[in-house]
Amino acid sequence: MRKTTLLKKLINDPEILVMPGAYDVLSARLIEAAGFRAVQCSGFGFAASFLGLPDIGILSSSQMLELTRNICHAVDIPVMADGDNGFGNPVNTHYTVREFEAAGAAGINLEDQVSPKRCGHITGKQIIPAEEMVLKIQAAREAAGDPDFVINARTDAYGVAGIEEAIRRGNLYAKAGADLIFVEAPLSVEGIKRVIREIDAPVSINLLQGGRTPLVTIQELEEWGAARVSIPVTTVMAAAYGVKQALEYIKAHGSIRDLEGVLSFAEFTDLVGLDKIRELEARYLTEEEIALRYGGREGLASAAAEHH
Repeated sequence: MRKTTLLKKLINDPEILVMPGAYDVLSARLIEAAGFRAVQCSGFGFAASFLGLPDIGILSSSQMLELTRNICHAVDIPVMADGDNGFGNPVNTHYTVREFEAAGAAGINLEDQVSPKRCGHITGKQIIPAEEMVLKIQAAREAAGDPDFVINARTDAYGVAGIEEAIRRGNLYAKAGADLIFVEAPLSVEGIKRVIREIDAPVSINLLQGGRTPLVTIQELEEWGAARVSIPVTTVMAAAYGVKQALEYIKAHGSIRDLEGVLSFAEFTDLVGLDKIRELEARYLTEEEIALRYGGREGLASAAAEHH
């Protein structure tokens, strides 16, 4: 099954689809290893990890594309790209979708913010007219070569123009060809229930620590009928916390001997696929090079097994 078809099926299945956010290849591989069925690329995480900046529309389309392509090539589960607001008008959106689909993404987020956009949980957002967003969705739908490529239309209208406008836009975007409607930052539990109930399409909600959306459970969202939940920034925030704790420990103790909360060397080399490199070396290196590197095939076999 193509990844696009699989992602669309997961969205339409009765069970809610949980998509943690990846900010780089390592986080995407950890998401896959943890048993999640799909990955959401996080523009917030990309901006933070790649540029050390907040998500305020500074990251370019080419930078987003490169990071997304690397993730798509590194995991076997479907990846949804973050296309921001299409990086321009409907014509820009058309080419944005073509490029991200070619990079291997199974779907893309497109939002109705003006440029420069910003994280949906940061104040100061503005939105484009709904009619312009409809044209962007139509351009995106026509640009996708695969009919199952998922268009995830995000509206930021809830916090700017109110829940009624968010619902109106959600229904307009679904009619324009969006497969999934992402209502950003509902402000109450009742608001979450209303947008799920009153938008005639699969609805996505996101959750993040310190955000504007109430931190309801995934089970509650499933019971209320949400099709998908994204958890876009917990991974990058957890990584930052872990690095901060490790550095503080080193500063305080002058050693890493009893440092907890880090992967072992063997676990990390497994994560980055060292075992596959050993397999390729066994198949493609000459006997002379294997002898120089490992002292022979027995040494290569020992090196391959030493961390397992």
